[in-house]
Amino acid sequence: MRVIEQQFDSASSRVPTEWSAINWRKVQRNVRVMQHRLAKATSEGNWRRVKSLQRWLTHSFCAKALAVKRVTENQGRRTAGVDRQLWETPQHKHAAIANLEKSRYRPLPLRRVNIPKPNGKLRPLGIPTMRDRAMQALHLLALDPVLETVSDQNSYGFRKSRATADAMSQIFIRLSRKGSAEWVLDADIEGFFDNINHDWMIDNIHMDKLILKKWLKSGVVDGKQLQATTAGTPQGGIISPALANWTLNGLEADLIAHLDAKWGVAKAKKLKVGVIRYADDFVITGASQELLANEIQPWVEEFLALRGLRLAKAKTKIVHIDDGFDFLGWNFRKYSGTLLIKPSKKNVKAFYEKLRAAISDNLGATQENMIRLLNPMLRGWAQYHSPVVAKQAFSRMESLIFWRLMRWAKRRHPTKRADWIRKKYWRSIGNRNWVFACEVATEQGGKAIMDLYSLASTAIERHTKIKGAFNPYDPAWEMYGEALRKERMVKNMRYRKEWITLYVDQRGKCALCGNEMDFDTGWHDHHIEYRMVGGSDALGNRVLLHPNCHSQVHQRGLKVTKPVPV
Repeated sequence: MRVIEQQFDSASSRVPTEWSAINWRKVQRNVRVMQHRLAKATSEGNWRRVKSLQRWLTHSFCAKALAVKRVTENQGRRTAGVDRQLWETPQHKHAAIANLEKSRYRPLPLRRVNIPKPNGKLRPLGIPTMRDRAMQALHLLALDPVLETVSDQNSYGFRKSRATADAMSQIFIRLSRKGSAEWVLDADIEGFFDNINHDWMIDNIHMDKLILKKWLKSGVVDGKQLQATTAGTPQGGIISPALANWTLNGLEADLIAHLDAKWGVAKAKKLKVGVIRYADDFVITGASQELLANEIQPWVEEFLALRGLRLAKAKTKIVHIDDGFDFLGWNFRKYSGTLLIKPSKKNVKAFYEKLRAAISDNLGATQENMIRLLNPMLRGWAQYHSPVVAKQAFSRMESLIFWRLMRWAKRRHPTKRADWIRKKYWRSIGNRNWVFACEVATEQGGKAIMDLYSLASTAIERHTKIKGAFNPYDPAWEMYGEALRKERMVKNMRYRKEWITLYVDQRGKCALCGNEMDFDTGWHDHHIEYRMVGGSDALGNRVLLHPNCHSQVHQRGLKVTKPVPV
């Protein structure tokens, strides 16, 4: 720890005097080392050391610089708080690092912004000032390793390397077998972010209590009126998802422990109880309706009451798997004993309304611009549903889009016949007919065909669920994390091209043993400087290794160097 402190001591002349002079690789590595120590101390239950490490990290130059970097490079960097200030120049950013001092820190009220929800209601967001955002990012660096170490294994929302598809896969595991649970408690928390008890958070969340209390009590400016905040954590803050996750932590582990203590481990296992949570949305499986209604739901209500929360009676229900339920945009239901997961009707309808509005709002757009507008929307929706039974939904959506675009084209040319419109806007490409496409100019001065993304051609591929115990701050999981990233990157054409580049640079040979690699031997994408200690995804930090060589590198701590390209 002393070595790291000496590298970037705030009182040292070695501290960069300009934003452009900061060595971000070293900054990232130093922060990562401290986060690893935080995760280790947490797993050992050494809370005094956790507090000490958190204090050191939040006072370090590296963590402050990284926090300022995050809030000045994310999507919200151009959105100001109540003070209307932004950090846009290198001088502002460097000065902000020294301004992140706890002793003279007092957060300003949040600026209330309402954004529309899919159901037509408004979602209130609280926009902090740049300084408050940076302070939240700073303390999140110290909180997240602790949170990841103590989190429930089947909690998937707002956590590193976890996604909705992981939650979906876990539900499939819990419900798909012949002897699986048949009943599900589909729960909904009433006004989750608005009602979390402040006292509970201050008493139970392992972070700086004084700072946390200041954030929770900072107030909100709605219009020109200042409103006090007596409960809840505002949506919109960088640290809010972590605070929300901490609030519901234990929903799975404590429930299983309660059942084991009451019924015994063997009998409790036969109850087939499983908790799958994504942020504040969760479902609980059970062997019977009576178990969920008389045992599980009362326990959940008591668990939430301690945190100032309660279930929404109108939306919380107990359903049989043969009747199905919606969760995270999918419908889970058994048909003749087979569990099928499909895009939910509500999700499909909401997406179509989004497309319809986009087309209707751009009646005067050119075909090229219309394709550029719709393709990211179509591709994102298709990729989200690609791990489930979605072919029927994709085909149906393509049919609806076709007729919507036909109406768009007819409106542009009200005097033209349908055959003329078809020839102008639709083409045959390969074995596909009626493709909405047009010619566009290339950078080389030639012509190319740009076509609308084909939902029906989207491949359906089962998602590989992340292991519940995975901890991104534990070096023991580094190799698993690399393998998981590789598997998920295979679908990305950019990474395929990068592997070809690495393969050619290494002359097709393993960077460790020097023997040849091919499809029979396989290969792993290895980061020379581990991502967990700040290593980047740049090609200069990556090599290809045999799978066995990759295992030896991690197990024996071997060092790998970058081969010199021929």
